[in-house]
Amino acid sequence: MKRPNVRRITLVAVSTAAMIAGFSTSVLAVDQRSDLLQVNAKNFSHPTVIDNKWMPLKPGTQWNYEGWTVDDEGKRIPWGVIQIATDLVKNINGIDTVVMWDRDYQNGRLEESETYFRAQDDQGNVWHFGEVKEVYDEDNKLIGAKTWMEGRLGARAGIMIPGAPAVGTPSISQGLALGVYKWDDRFQVRKVGEKVTVPAGTFENVLVVEEWSQPELAKGAQQLKYYAPGIGYVSVGWEGHDPTKETLELVKMTQLDAQEMDRVRAEVLELENRSYLYGRETRPLRRRGE
Repeated sequence: MKRPNVRRITLVAVSTAAMIAGFSTSVLAVDQRSDLLQVNAKNFSHPTVIDNKWMPLKPGTQWNYEGWTVDDEGKRIPWGVIQIATDLVKNINGIDTVVMWDRDYQNGRLEESETYFRAQDDQGNVWHFGEVKEVYDEDNKLIGAKTWMEGRLGARAGIMIPGAPAVGTPSISQGLALGVYKWDDRFQVRKVGEKVTVPAGTFENVLVVEEWSQPELAKGAQQLKYYAPGIGYVSVGWEGHDPTKETLELVKMTQLDAQEMDRVRAEVLELENRSYLYGRETRPLRRRGE
């Protein structure tokens, strides 16, 4: 696969670990807002054109991440994520969304396979409309699944990244799904203008965002994400009393060819077909232009 022209900078850069340490005093500085967002289909003229500079989702783009997580015994375990922007579209409550596909690996073993649905409104905000997640055991056997979708069983969409993120603005809901999924994440902009070095390169003008759920906030833990313009997030860290201590760094970013996209599409459609067994009633996926 052809590798994109990832910008590299030779100046000395601040490592992600050092940045996290430098921010450690603000674990409890997040606001206590709990308000949700209301989706208005009239604000989504071209929802599948996602060109927000902090989260561009061009069909066929693949991001490879590697890092670590900690198990219940405190042992550090290799963790990897492969994220792909597909060319599939799903209509949710009258709004077309881009179908994303993530696979999570621990020690090289597939642990989770997940589709989720994103759309961009006319102000450049990238919204999160729901997820379908499957979980696998050590023998690569599907052992569980769960899903949530905007407008079903009280679930609400949220914003992953605003069109114009700024320090000092209130926290924003990334969505709400109670019951099995228990999704109530929020985010707040912490800093802009950082420099981050990861295996994929060195990036300037990085946006630093802090994310949390209510259970995480209750124990003084949150996740940090570092977004590079034109790329998306390039690093994930943590601070506070987070038992999993998940970290990720972007290793490479590629553009898939036609054959690779055919394989991606086939696997995502299979996951979609299985998802109807999990009690979900929505419109089937389609390719762009159909």
